[in-house]
Amino acid sequence: MPQPGDILRNHYKITKILGSGGFGDTYLAQDIDLPGQPKCVVKHLKPNSDPAVLQIVRRLFDSEAQVLYKLGNDSDQIPRLFAHFEEKGEFYLVQEFVDGQDLSHEIIPGEKLTEIAVTKLLQEILEILAVVHKKNIIHRDIKPQNLMRRRQDGKIVLIDFGAVKEVNTMMVNTQGQTSFSVAIGSLGYMPSEQAAGQPKLSSDVYAVGMLGIQALTGLQPSELPKDPTDGEVIWRNWANVSEKLADVLNKMVSYYFRDRYPSAVEALTALKSPQPQQRQVPPTIPIPQPQQRQQRQVQPTIPTPPPTPTKIIIPWSRRKVIQTVGFAGAGLGLAIVIPRLSQSDSGEISIPDIKTTPEPTNSPRLSSPTSSNSLQTFQFETVTVDARGNITNRRNEQARYFAEDLGNGVSLEMVQIPGGTFTMGSPASEAERLDRESPQRQVRVPGFFMGKYEITQEQYQAIMGTNPANFKGEKRPVEQVSWNDAVEFCEKLSQKTGKTYRLPSEAEWEYACRAGTTTPFYFGETITPDLVNYNGNVPYGSAPKGEYREQTTNVGIFPPNSFGLYDMCGNVWEWCQDVYNDSYQGAPIDGSAWLTGSSNNIKILRGSGWIGDARNCRSADRNGIAGETPNSNVGFRVVTVA
Repeated sequence: MPQPGDILRNHYKITKILGSGGFGDTYLAQDIDLPGQPKCVVKHLKPNSDPAVLQIVRRLFDSEAQVLYKLGNDSDQIPRLFAHFEEKGEFYLVQEFVDGQDLSHEIIPGEKLTEIAVTKLLQEILEILAVVHKKNIIHRDIKPQNLMRRRQDGKIVLIDFGAVKEVNTMMVNTQGQTSFSVAIGSLGYMPSEQAAGQPKLSSDVYAVGMLGIQALTGLQPSELPKDPTDGEVIWRNWANVSEKLADVLNKMVSYYFRDRYPSAVEALTALKSPQPQQRQVPPTIPIPQPQQRQQRQVQPTIPTPPPTPTKIIIPWSRRKVIQTVGFAGAGLGLAIVIPRLSQSDSGEISIPDIKTTPEPTNSPRLSSPTSSNSLQTFQFETVTVDARGNITNRRNEQARYFAEDLGNGVSLEMVQIPGGTFTMGSPASEAERLDRESPQRQVRVPGFFMGKYEITQEQYQAIMGTNPANFKGEKRPVEQVSWNDAVEFCEKLSQKTGKTYRLPSEAEWEYACRAGTTTPFYFGETITPDLVNYNGNVPYGSAPKGEYREQTTNVGIFPPNSFGLYDMCGNVWEWCQDVYNDSYQGAPIDGSAWLTGSSNNIKILRGSGWIGDARNCRSADRNGIAGETPNSNVGFRVVTVA
């Protein structure tokens, strides 16, 4: 293995190592025979004692050399090959050095680029790759690290053809089938046929598409879920993008290579083709979609918000954690919880020493759907955690409720929520917050009753006569229900019971979720999978990673908040009445639903679900998707006031 200072072929002096990979090492070198000792890149392919493997390495070596000789003169955005040779039984390629930075400095995890920037980036990459594909050559390792932004002119240069294969150099077995002996590529950018050792030109198209999706969503390709029914990548949930670009990207990353553009040439043509741009939707939650792929493609969308579109729609795009003291004070530390509820039969409540302000005694009384003496009381335990998720306090509390008989032994428990005033939204100091959670404002919420649990499958079956859930279980929350389905459920429930049931307003939902707390979660500064059903691989703050169950759980198995409501964060997202707006500017302050916005079709979701990260479980987190969209990560709970 060459070391800095070594001179290869009496010509190339090694100065430092640039990187190592499965097939060899890459070095920065100087050509000592030329004036000014220009820099160059030397790739060293490691030999192997196994004759079969050595043969593959030699084939890769020869293939790369021939490819680079062909391409170097066709485009100044592909490094020229100066020499290739074998020395002391080892293989070397000497290429032009590209002075610049790779695209991993532009495509940064947790941040996203605008649609305009991503479209331009894709066009730049596809223009280079079209040159390669016209020669029937597959790169096989398109990723940000192999695309350099040249400092001299700002152009993108496609590097590292170490995995290059010409289509006509495929190996043929005794049955006449063609294949590659080695699956070369990078996780997340490599489609299934390439992983199986049978790459196509469209395999490169897949990789470019995944790179574009990465730039739009701020997520690594390996982090994106896939539809369990057809293997398609689910990404629109994190991106605010036009239908035109979404259609192009969906075709680029189709699971089956026959459904993709055959090469970069066709993909580039589709990207450049003028198409009327439709409204854009802000599907901002991680929800797998077991429905057919067509549903994802035709989702109505909402126009990109003009101020800062890259920050409004994606839950973790361009995060800025402002290190200041929050409005609740630097010493808050833990959740402010309700130590004891002092409640009158009328529904008024006194909550001492918390930020939530109870309604004055002369305020309108709660209109109870049942007489006060028919309300029942239930006992429960709440917990508070520290910044690492350790339980620091347990409290025995109680709340009042009534049970609605749905028939066949199925009941619906409705918990009494006292009226009061609270601060809605998140402070600037809250980690992982987004601008759409502001400005904070005081909201007065009249008393109401809310479902103790998310609507379960047995409850939905009792009212609707069907069970659309993907994860079956009578006590699990129903999912795969659209906003329209949830509204229809409320209408039928109202007809059956004679009371008026509906979805909660967004203000009612956050008020009920917080239950008097001002910390990010109603448990305190963080959560753990012992308390909430979410993706434990992505914790919040100082909490450790934990279990990721990858499905819903029965309702009520985790501790409730201080109002006695279970699963207000995690398990499934919950529909609200409201139309999506990208901030609280102009929002009602009386607890009512905000029913006007840029697109009445986009409805609010709250609470996160089993696939969501911990940050999405914050009390202030808010998202929106098209109201007709059912998902296995979305359910609902109901409220009533009369």
